[in-house]
Amino acid sequence: MRINKSCTVFLMMVMVGISTYAQHKHKNGVEHSHSHYTLHDSIPAHKLIFPSKTPDRIISNLTEDPAHTIAVNWRTDQQVKKGIVEVALATDGPEFLLRDLRKVTANSQIFENQNRNEPLVKATYHSALVSNLEPNTTYVYRVGNGEKDNGYWSEWFQITTAKTGGKEPFSFIYFGDAQNNVKSLWSRVIRNSYRQFPQVDFMLHAGDLINDRDANLEWGEWFHAGSFIHATVPSVMTPGNHEYRDGVLTTLWRPSFTLPENGPSEALKETCFAIDYQDMKLISIDSEGFDESMDARTAQVKWLDSVLQSNTKKWTTITTHYPVYSTKEGRDNWELREAIKPLIDKYGVDLVLQGHDHTYARGFPENEGKGLTVVKNAGTVYAVSVSGPKMYESQDQKWMVRRGEYTQLFQIITVSEDTISYGAYTPIGTLYDAFEIVKKNGKKTLINKIPDSPTRLKKDFIKTE
Repeated sequence: MRINKSCTVFLMMVMVGISTYAQHKHKNGVEHSHSHYTLHDSIPAHKLIFPSKTPDRIISNLTEDPAHTIAVNWRTDQQVKKGIVEVALATDGPEFLLRDLRKVTANSQIFENQNRNEPLVKATYHSALVSNLEPNTTYVYRVGNGEKDNGYWSEWFQITTAKTGGKEPFSFIYFGDAQNNVKSLWSRVIRNSYRQFPQVDFMLHAGDLINDRDANLEWGEWFHAGSFIHATVPSVMTPGNHEYRDGVLTTLWRPSFTLPENGPSEALKETCFAIDYQDMKLISIDSEGFDESMDARTAQVKWLDSVLQSNTKKWTTITTHYPVYSTKEGRDNWELREAIKPLIDKYGVDLVLQGHDHTYARGFPENEGKGLTVVKNAGTVYAVSVSGPKMYESQDQKWMVRRGEYTQLFQIITVSEDTISYGAYTPIGTLYDAFEIVKKNGKKTLINKIPDSPTRLKKDFIKTE
């Protein structure tokens, strides 16, 4: 009897196993995967490409009024139809949860796209403006679907609004092109920039954030590389030529970011714009739009003249992807230079921050090879930088004070009442270039503080026959 009972139990276990196995087979006999991503797990890096009910790609952007407003974007799958931001004053402990949390409803957009050689991706993109905030104040916020299930909410993030007035200093980090191998090789640049300067107020990206306009994998890598930094430190970005294809901006730009809409035309919305950040006017010029469309070119030049003419801020910074002064012959953007440099000179712009050339150069056209440490009556300083691993060579030119090749860099820029301080750092924290601009009584002095280290050139690392 004991043997029969044992046999019966054994047979039952076998039958259960066979039944379970059968349930894990497709109708055509192919075994199911045990992954929760059954439909996608054959696709490399599917977790970076496909959304779920839990928010991902969370980012805060600068607004026209960064002292009183924050913009937040995120993504979910299409099962989530609405998005909610919960926000409160940050507290020393979790007691903010005991108070009434402010709830802001997002603008939610059902969206799908399919890039070349990639699967179709269906998502809901959420965008929210949280307004009526206090300046220089730390808030906590999270994003989700508004339900009680914490699994469909993000973590709580801390973010601090901008100060008001012109006397308090602020800092931002400027990145040239990330573009290639973003997860593997750009991630350490943005992460170390934050580790080295954790009190930074915002981050500026000078175009070519990724390589292939609509590639969901590449955008997934960009958001992965910045991870929580994107959600806690506001970003501002100007598009590069790789955010375009055949003159058309990626369809992912406006769903992914919320940028100012105060540019010259509907076509240039959220690519050409101006921001007042304390006592600095920050202007984005869409140089690829400028290059591709005569209407965009004319509109931006007219608009830039108007913005600079009415500018009341002490400091003015322009960011544009294509360099006004390029780093090598054959890459000259003379049409851009002829169009906007007269306005830059006329209105005394202080900084122009650029990308595109995949090398480093910093200087000013009035330099003419003088190599002075202190330059009185200095004009505009132009910088070209690269933060990703794609590298080009450059040529020494008169306008350059410092150049470099085969070097990933980020730049920390601190703006105070009378001084702009600039430092270019490598991913391991080595200072490669530095200067100060001092502006008092209508006069501007440039003080070069280049470290005593050799110029880095590609030939020093890659030998050619």
